[in-house]
Amino acid sequence: MSDPHPSRPGARADKRNLFERLIEFVSPGPDSKAELMRTLADAEDRELIEPESRQMLEGVLRMADLTAGDVMVAAPRMDLLDIDADYEALLGLVITTAHSRFPVYAGQRENVIGILMAKDLLKLQRAPSLNLRTLLRPAVFVPESKRLNELLRDFRSNRNHLAIVIDEFGNTAGLITIEDVLEEIVGEIEDEFDEGEAEHGIYTLADGSHRVAGDVSIEAVNRFFGSALPEAEFDTIGGLIAQEWGRVPRRGEVVPFGGLRFTVMLTRGGAVRWFRVERLPPGTAEDDGAA
Repeated sequence: MSDPHPSRPGARADKRNLFERLIEFVSPGPDSKAELMRTLADAEDRELIEPESRQMLEGVLRMADLTAGDVMVAAPRMDLLDIDADYEALLGLVITTAHSRFPVYAGQRENVIGILMAKDLLKLQRAPSLNLRTLLRPAVFVPESKRLNELLRDFRSNRNHLAIVIDEFGNTAGLITIEDVLEEIVGEIEDEFDEGEAEHGIYTLADGSHRVAGDVSIEAVNRFFGSALPEAEFDTIGGLIAQEWGRVPRRGEVVPFGGLRFTVMLTRGGAVRWFRVERLPPGTAEDDGAA
């Protein structure tokens, strides 16, 4: 005997009542990324989601529009190891920079031949006759135009943590790590080498330079460095440097200003998150002369 009320796939798919469907008709969901951002902000205001959750969701949305070239460490700022360097020189650089992985080059910095894990240097210490080339792992190369969401998927599937970024001509443009990608979602990831938050958001690094947050006040920077950067138009050092540069500088770019050298360490959300700041020697050609 046939079923007098045969089930229809469409009849069971929508279990919303008439009121819920009417509400959706009157107030449709977001139809653009900007509108979705505003919806998330509204959800936070109504305490439907936590602020951290909103920031992560917005990070995921922004990441889809970013490429490897947007967040990479530019080639001039890369820490590389020379395949022909002796053990002490290699060890010194590893200790100074405290990275876990290093691109290794032969001859010229452009010629990256592999990746060395810092922990593998211990094998050289125990067996000095060991050829460094045997410890190298294959280098992964990605174009500047590689989308971050695609790169994250590749990092996860290939169990790789670092890639060399190349430009349209095949030259080395920089490097990018899985941490760089994840920080676009969750914010800066501090590690055991990072100190606690310094007063005014200014850190003193091991090499004598300083890490300065982009939202630090210009007054605090002037007080710390003994500089006289203009405080009239902007409140933060990030805003002042963006004005001086003509745009928000990208990661790895260097802006000399007021007797200081500002190197962008990290950008996020269209603003500089961290600068590396060094004092310029008096009379340096880089200095624009601002007092």
